[in-house]
Amino acid sequence: MARKPWTAIVAGVAGLLMLSACGGGGGAGGGGALTLGFAQVGAESGWRTANTKSIQESAKAAGIELKFSDAQQKQENQIAAIRSYIQQKVKVIAFSPVVESGWDTVLKEAKTANIPVILTDRAVDSPDKSLYKTFLGSDFVAEGKKAGEWLAKEFGSAAGDVSIVELQGTTGSAPANDRKKGFADVIASNPKFKVVASQTGEFTRAKGKEVMEAFLKSQPKIDVLYAHNDDMALGAIEAIEAAGKVPGKDIKIVSVDGVRDALQALADGKINHVVECNPLLGPQLMELVKKVAAGEQVPPRIETTETEFDQAAAKAALPQRQY
Repeated sequence: MARKPWTAIVAGVAGLLMLSACGGGGGAGGGGALTLGFAQVGAESGWRTANTKSIQESAKAAGIELKFSDAQQKQENQIAAIRSYIQQKVKVIAFSPVVESGWDTVLKEAKTANIPVILTDRAVDSPDKSLYKTFLGSDFVAEGKKAGEWLAKEFGSAAGDVSIVELQGTTGSAPANDRKKGFADVIASNPKFKVVASQTGEFTRAKGKEVMEAFLKSQPKIDVLYAHNDDMALGAIEAIEAAGKVPGKDIKIVSVDGVRDALQALADGKINHVVECNPLLGPQLMELVKKVAAGEQVPPRIETTETEFDQAAAKAALPQRQY
């Protein structure tokens, strides 16, 4: 059983190489093109699809040979992919960890092989910071705080308790842990804000709809939905409408990401506020890949610049939105 995911990953890497490899000269470790092994989480959302496209296009533009794998949201698949990159002697490994813990062994293997590692989008909780060169991505705690601050402002003068349901991201993942914490830290100062139900929707639209359906049946009063990503919020909107309620009015919605479909829902009044999480990390990642491959020092943490959207901002952003 353990061999199957590894075999699938290697096959996936080989197939995707034909699509995404670029640059000429020798193979990995052969002194030719700079090779990057990238182990992606999966394709669970519109955000992730945009993130993958940015990485693939940026590698091509930078002349970097990209070996790409899709872990289908399974940690064992990512570990197998990273080990295959070590065996292929790529120059740099980058990945977005499915969950925060359980990476030390494989990262030590990369370190022993003298292959630098870059974390993108999601962090790991290892106490040994020497196992990776840098983290490139968002401050997820800050994103959760922004969602909480919007809620505190929106319902600051509300009389009585405000009942909140929360759609969490993948259990154990950095964005789920941190977005939950940031939000909770802000609303804790006001006892009228009560999270009456909180469950994972696995960052997917289908699961977001399914869990919201359960929330609507189990909770007599829901004032607000806080979704850790837009895809879950969009699935929840389907469930809310099917239950005969009006999303954005009967149940206010705040979510995180800023994908096109969510900004459209915000413009249409079905979502009330969106906190941005920028997926277009490719150009910054390729610059970092070149620097660490050359042995240059890089900052241990590099954060992307992000904003928030109300209805007017969503309408203004939609015509140019790339994802």
